[in-house]
Amino acid sequence: MKLIYSISTLILFALPFSGISSETSETNGKLSVGDPIPAVAVLDQDGKTINLAEAAKNGYTLVYFYPKAMTPGCTAQACSLRDAYQDLQQKGVKIYGVSLDTVDAQKEFQTKESLPFELLSDTDHKVTAAFGVPLIKNSFATRQAYLFKDGRLVWLDTKASTDKQAADVLVVLSGNKRTAIEAGNKPGTEAKKSETGAAN
Repeated sequence: MKLIYSISTLILFALPFSGISSETSETNGKLSVGDPIPAVAVLDQDGKTINLAEAAKNGYTLVYFYPKAMTPGCTAQACSLRDAYQDLQQKGVKIYGVSLDTVDAQKEFQTKESLPFELLSDTDHKVTAAFGVPLIKNSFATRQAYLFKDGRLVWLDTKASTDKQAADVLVVLSGNKRTAIEAGNKPGTEAKKSETGAAN
């Protein structure tokens, strides 16, 4: 009896530290595939209010999070989507980039890089909180991507790429589920856990 109790206790305490986790390729711990897009409103780079639930009601909507406008990694991520914008448009994808930057910073970023999609200013952390996106030092969003179809989550990537962001989304849209899962679990693309890394 003592042995059974000891083994049970050991398993109980080992679980949180083992590879077993509630977070998988189909959930970030808050949102899971099939969930509706959070009903949250936020200002875009022009100061216009965007209601994500309304905007994502029909067709595909990509909401991606990045640490800081006009930094190298975030620029590469945005430009990958810019360069593949026509392909994404042909698939009917609307794109919203989100960071904690101000409206003015988002406008400058959009103009500087000729980004053809909207950038959302989440200075009060409403969007990151609604999506369950972790913050680094309460100052930077981690790099993540969420694809919705008709307002429902169909794919998420909690270790989103920089220069391969568009390619990963196009893989998902191609319907190759196995490749899509691999794209969402690729190593080495997670946002750096430091202020310096966050700004890349």
